[in-house]
Amino acid sequence: MSDSPSPLADPHLVFDATEGRRDIVVLGSTGSIGTQAIDLVLRNPDRFRVSALSAAGGRVGLLAEQARRLRVDTVAVAREDAVPALREALAGQYGSEPLPEILAGPDAATQLAASSCHTVLNGITGSIGLAPTLAALEAGRTLALANKESLIVGGPLVRALAEPGQIIPVDSEHAALFQALAAGTRAEVRKLVVTASGGPFRGRTRAELADVTPEAALAHPTWAMGPVITINSATLVNKGLEVIEAHLLYDIPFDRIEVVVHPQSYVHSMVEFTDGSTIAQATPPDMRGPIALGIGWPRRVPGAAPAFDWSTASSWEFFPLDTEAFPSVGLARHVGELGGTAPAVFNAANEECVEAFLAGRLPFNQIMDTVTEVVAEHGVPAQGTLLTVADVLEAETWSRARARELAVKATAKARA
Repeated sequence: MSDSPSPLADPHLVFDATEGRRDIVVLGSTGSIGTQAIDLVLRNPDRFRVSALSAAGGRVGLLAEQARRLRVDTVAVAREDAVPALREALAGQYGSEPLPEILAGPDAATQLAASSCHTVLNGITGSIGLAPTLAALEAGRTLALANKESLIVGGPLVRALAEPGQIIPVDSEHAALFQALAAGTRAEVRKLVVTASGGPFRGRTRAELADVTPEAALAHPTWAMGPVITINSATLVNKGLEVIEAHLLYDIPFDRIEVVVHPQSYVHSMVEFTDGSTIAQATPPDMRGPIALGIGWPRRVPGAAPAFDWSTASSWEFFPLDTEAFPSVGLARHVGELGGTAPAVFNAANEECVEAFLAGRLPFNQIMDTVTEVVAEHGVPAQGTLLTVADVLEAETWSRARARELAVKATAKARA
């Protein structure tokens, strides 16, 4: 799957180190990444200005408040039916002042991603973030990438457009690898070590996970995230996606990417070099650090996130991954090696199964069982063919439909 001569994300390369205040477009502004990014911007007005915001449209009150506080030029919502409520909320915030431009529809975020700015922060959740990712790259913007799914489902498409140094990863794990890789050359890297908190069910057997409830799965021990990412952390699908992402971002073979469980979430990932040295990046669990790196690179943002109090005693633990209870990482490696549309099928099936689980229609263990069956039915993608956006969309449509069918059967069987 690796035909790139250099990594997508390389700390030794700088795409555009524009000095002075940077204009930022924030996609997914009302989500976890977006709200924390806006907090950073408001605390650093001399470094950043947000020119445009996009959101799905479910929290128009918050979106309007963000627009007013940031004095943005444009606001976008994916849901066209949210426009009247958004306009009313903006009027309430702006009073007699002119309102920002409003864009609406499924392509609104993609329009913003190509607009005039320095950096696009893609904080959208799900594979719907692919089109904005491609638009930002094609327009020549620096891409602060928190939307891992767009890289997972469209890896070859992203590779074809991205210039050296154009992507700065915002995932805590990949921001950690990005920083640790600066300690040596690519030829000196022995392996990447991606850490996992283990989620709320670390230490449980597969049998003990059979009756897990959505409420329990949403209670992550160390991170505050959106519902889909939180469930993905509980199943460790999130870690499987990060393995694929690490392969694509840093052009390291899958057999040299390891996952270890680190419950404290202090060490966000590590790079082992050929001389035996391991460089770890560590901070208390807080996404504002990776976000600041994404929008500020190659300069750091002072006070972006809390640091450790080294005068206080603490214990840091590491454990091997239980692949029987959490088979998602192994399956992700498999689809990553298959390439083509296989990662898109994996991701889409998982999104459908997570939705079914949260709605109480699918048992927890059946999430991965169903995804595994969908991936197996999809088979081996045709090799040597050039992946297109249409291929990805077609594979996702089939995968979602098949996952829904299998979820219904699994639910009926569980209740019988």
